[in-house]
Amino acid sequence: MTGLRFGQAAPGFSLPSSAGGETSLADFKGKDVVLVFYCYDWGGI
Repeated sequence: MTGLRFGQAAPGFSLPSSAGGETSLADFKGKDVVLVFYCYDWGGI
């Protein structure tokens, strides 16, 4: 997997919502979004 360049659109994806249900990146279309991914110490990655 390669990284994204600044300003490049991220590929679509969905994740479980803390309010229940699912939230997708498309839900934020037209808004500024910052994506931060990090591994937990116990995540094994």
